[in-house]
Amino acid sequence: MTDADQAILAHHQAAAAMWGKGGERYDDVSFAISDALAHAAQRLNARAGERILDVATGTGWSARNAARAGAVVSGVDISSELLAAARELSGHVRPAIEFRRADAERLPFDDGTFDGVISTFGVMFAVDQMQAAAELARVCRTGARLALATWAQQGAVAEFFAVIARHSGLPPPPSSPLAWGDPAHVEKLLGKAFELRFESGISSAYHDSADAIWDWYACGFGPLRQLVESLPPDRVAALRRDVDSYHRHYTVPAGLHVKREYLVILGRRQ
Repeated sequence: MTDADQAILAHHQAAAAMWGKGGERYDDVSFAISDALAHAAQRLNARAGERILDVATGTGWSARNAARAGAVVSGVDISSELLAAARELSGHVRPAIEFRRADAERLPFDDGTFDGVISTFGVMFAVDQMQAAAELARVCRTGARLALATWAQQGAVAEFFAVIARHSGLPPPPSSPLAWGDPAHVEKLLGKAFELRFESGISSAYHDSADAIWDWYACGFGPLRQLVESLPPDRVAALRRDVDSYHRHYTVPAGLHVKREYLVILGRRQ
């Protein structure tokens, strides 16, 4: 085990285990929100030969998006399970994407390494938000571009997280990941280092039924999968009733059309 791995395990061991629960099936979750991931990648507009970093890459979806035009891409994540899936799913990409296990609060790169940094619903989950923001700035060269997709403070994802929290019994995190969906908060985190712009969006996902989306997320979405595995059967049944009730609000004639509000944060390193 490397020193970087030991640092991750000491600081984010529980989070790494939770997000890694989905393994390669987490790629299904990325597929469901792929319109938002593409939004951030298109705004980043990575070019051939540029060095690009994808922070909290998961199964590498946004790293692959960034590599489409020939950029030289690195992807980091705290989960070894997700990184194994990312390497498998990205084996066809040229130039090859480098995937490394690393913490968003301790990026293993020199100052000013990258021409662009992307993170799609990833860096927002770092525990120390100020430190993670400082690392994003540190690894960007002057003039480098930043594109982050973050869930909105209020709306569908906030409501879904509230359902999960009611059943987990865990205390809320010291700082909410959803704070990254507030432009005023992001200005405090990144405004000294980046010239910022913001663009809102709504991600659309389509599923056949509440049963289908339960199976999809209970398998691939680490936080829900871990919760299901930790609860006795009667509490799993109660959780499922609440999750199904939440999703049925999105019923349309063809099945389910789930709409999730998000924010794209665009920056230029000063």
